[in-house]
Amino acid sequence: MKQILRLIILIFFFFTGCGQQEKGKKIIIFHAGSLSVPFKQLASEYEKRYPDIKILLEPAGSLVCARKITELHKPCDIMASADYFVINELLMPEYADWSIRFATNEIVLAYLDKSKHAGEVNSENWCDIISSEDVIYSRADPNADPCGYRSVLALKLAEKYYSKNGLVDKLLEKDKNFIRPKEVDLIALLESNAVDYIFNYKSVAMQHNLNYVKLPDEINLSRPDYNDLYNTVNLEITGNTADSKMQVTGEYINYSLTVLKNSVNKADANNFVEFLLSPEGMEIFCKSGQDPIVPYSTEQPGLIPSKLVKYLKSQN
Repeated sequence: MKQILRLIILIFFFFTGCGQQEKGKKIIIFHAGSLSVPFKQLASEYEKRYPDIKILLEPAGSLVCARKITELHKPCDIMASADYFVINELLMPEYADWSIRFATNEIVLAYLDKSKHAGEVNSENWCDIISSEDVIYSRADPNADPCGYRSVLALKLAEKYYSKNGLVDKLLEKDKNFIRPKEVDLIALLESNAVDYIFNYKSVAMQHNLNYVKLPDEINLSRPDYNDLYNTVNLEITGNTADSKMQVTGEYINYSLTVLKNSVNKADANNFVEFLLSPEGMEIFCKSGQDPIVPYSTEQPGLIPSKLVKYLKSQN
């Protein structure tokens, strides 16, 4: 009799414990490192509105985020990438049905007052400055982070713009020990005086109160109307697996997001995306130095959840 009673008690605690766990729902978000500041604010505001939901944020280079899904099969509800290309090429159609382009950015050369030649660097001489032997510069890993391959694409555009033959080869061989997995990792190198300059996004530079050189629009990948020029450069990077390759072509910077097909909390994930795309959500991005792409665009208009369609301008 005592054994039966003990078994009943154990069963009771097992099921009541499971019930308590189910009360708190989670939304797991993998996102680009450059989205860390706005996404923390978005998560905080969303949790105030929906206290029964916990937002779990996991930043990394966008390519790394995708591989966590495709190779490691880690649970994820939403992925937000610094480049729509990553979702469209690596996640579709097996892991995602659609993506929405929602924000833009630009490549800058960031530095501090204490950086070498800080008083003289500008949009015309920055190539010469970072080429100097007494200067160390840093960039993100092209195989892990869109900011990394965009930095290389910007250098290729700069070689053409300034008519500096050999610039790309020289700078890609220089300071290779200071390449890091994602763009936000570069901040620590700069602030610790390990490097003098970093290629980064304008939004990240603004969020961390860094000085930065605004590169010409022909180089900085910020203008959709310059796509014909940006398209003239490309780069081969690691693909969906460590032993595969794919080519990325220069294009204006556009962030995108999706709700994964196997999301276990799809309804709440779609609700979070709706909040992100709302005027209140986009105000957070604007304050973080990232301009929205309005109206947002998609290449899969027939597959977008109905509650998100009102924000979209489809592209065919």
